[in-house]
This record gives sequence, structure tokens and C-alpha cells, in this order.
Amino acid sequence: MGVSTSTRTHRKGTHVSDRHEHPHHHSPTGLRHRLSHLLTPHSHETADKVDPALESSARGMRALWVSLAVLGVTALAQAFVVAASGSVALLGDTVHNAADALTAVPLGIAFVLGRRAATRRFTYGYGRAEDLAGLVIVLTIAASAAFAGWTAIDRLLDPRPVQHVPAVALAALVGFAGNEWVARYRIRVGRAIGSAALVADGLHARTDGFTSLAVLLGAGGSALGWQLADPIVGLAITAAIALVLRDAAREVFRRVMDAVDPALVDRAERALAEVPGVRGVGELRLRWIGHRLRAEVAVVVDGDVTVRQAHRIAVDAEHALLHAVPRLTAALVHADPEPAPGEADPHLPLAHHAAA
Repeated sequence: MGVSTSTRTHRKGTHVSDRHEHPHHHSPTGLRHRLSHLLTPHSHETADKVDPALESSARGMRALWVSLAVLGVTALAQAFVVAASGSVALLGDTVHNAADALTAVPLGIAFVLGRRAATRRFTYGYGRAEDLAGLVIVLTIAASAAFAGWTAIDRLLDPRPVQHVPAVALAALVGFAGNEWVARYRIRVGRAIGSAALVADGLHARTDGFTSLAVLLGAGGSALGWQLADPIVGLAITAAIALVLRDAAREVFRRVMDAVDPALVDRAERALAEVPGVRGVGELRLRWIGHRLRAEVAVVVDGDVTVRQAHRIAVDAEHALLHAVPRLTAALVHADPEPAPGEADPHLPLAHHAAA
């Protein structure tokens, strides 16, 4: 019971429009938006278009490798200072920076997998690999928090002076600068392409930047002769990591559970209600597959229209959704006939399946 770009099957009173190969990406961004419409006209031939899903994955990959390089250099510089100074606060910051850099590996794998075409087994493609990468990132944050906390408690029970305090302070400033730059870059790209995992990774890096400033406070305390300053700051860093762990876990959990912003649902319903021929909007579902959205919706149309007219309305409804909802790449539109007096519910044969 459906119509696609390749096969069409009609049944009286029902119409479905499913554009799996409709790669419109209608998020106006000035010159780039105009050029994308110029280079990718409204056509249903995939050879005529550049797939925005591939473009967004490429942007994600660039963000990963650039941030990996920046954080790798930052962690390496801090590691030398840790070896010379013995600062557990800086050690916790260094380990966290290294872990943050290494999260590029699962995300990179996820972006590569997400480019693969759908198969008869994985009919929705491999976009959900991004959500699995998000889970790996959450576990990495948790492990780094546990390590930083354990090291700080051990030093708290066995205080030792910190050596080369000025070098520790300088390493802390380097850590803050590197992490804040990476955080802004990851969050900006993650939001632009709709990747919750990349946004979570950016939040992770931002917290690392503030923990680096905490190391600076610990260095100040050590310079004043307070040996407990370093492990206390280490515990504060652990608490900060735990906070970002909570936020990242919540974001990734929502994505795994197919949660979407309710404002997107409202936006989609308003767009559908304005389509000529649509007399009502029934069940509407949105779900993320990686950093792409997919929609399923039932619209009410005049029961006396022809199948071809219902098809035209469904196509218009899908087109309206693609324009109204950012990062929406496919929509399944089902047309229900408007109820007539005395007419039985056309979905009645399905009632016992819904009850089960």
C-alpha cells in the first residue's frame, strides 16, 4: 500500500507517498542555500543531486579529525608537565583530554557506516551507528571520571608537593584554550548536521576546558604551600566530569529512544495543515536515524478524490514537510478518506492488530 519513486501500488481510499531518494535539505544558509538549489534542482533522479547526508557526514568527519589533532597535541603537552610535576589535578585533566580526543574513533566509524546504503537487512541504513557511538562516548566520560576521582582520593590520603608549579599553570591554560576551541567547533558542526553524539562530545570538551581552569587554581594553592589544593581540585574536576556525564547521557538516551523536540512536531503539523487538499492531520511520527530525520504521517483528504488526486496531495504534503522540518530526508505520507455519514471506519480490519 504505497507509492515510491520506483514502484507504485494503489488501493482504493488509500495513498502513501514515500520518497526514499528525495534528498532535499531545506535549511536556508544564505549563499550556500541558493547554490544548493541551483546545483540540485527539484528532481527525482538521484544522479542529478548531491546527497546532503553524505555532505553532513563529511562535515562531521572533518570536525572529528581536526578536534582529534588539537586535543591530541594539548594532551601530549600536558602529559610532559604531569611527568615532571606529579600534579594529580593536571593528570586528571590530561586523561580526560586524551579520552575526549579518542572519542573521535567511534564517531568516525559511525560516520563512515552512516554513508553506507540501506540493504534488505538494514532497510533504514546504518545511521543508528551514531547513537551507538554516543553510548561509547558516555562510557568513556564515565571511565575518565572514575579514574580522576580515584587518583585524587589517593593523593588526598597521601599528600605530596607539586613540582614546577608555573609549568602546571601554563599547561592548565593550554588545556583550557584547546578544549574551548574544540568544544565550540564540535557543538557548532554537531547542531548543524543534527548529530547528538557530536554535540555530546562538544559538551564533554567544554567541561574539560573549565576543569583545566580548576587545575590553575590548584597550582595557585600549591604555590602558596597548601598541598591539599591539588587533590581537592582533582575531586572538583571529577564532579565537573560527572555533571557533563549526566547531560551527555540524557542527550544520547533521548536519541536512542527516538525522542524529538516537540517543537518540530508542531512545525510539521502546521506545514501539513496548510497544504491544499489536506483536511486534517492524523498520527504524526518523527524519528532520528543518525543525524537525519524521518517522518511518518496520516493526512485526511476528501474521500471522493481519485487515487491520482490523493497522490498529488500526498506529494505536496511530503514536499511541505521537507521544506518545514530541518534535516528531514524522507517522509511516508498516508492519505485517509474523510469519514462519510454512516460509513464504517476503513481501518476497522486492523483494530484487532492494534489491540494486540
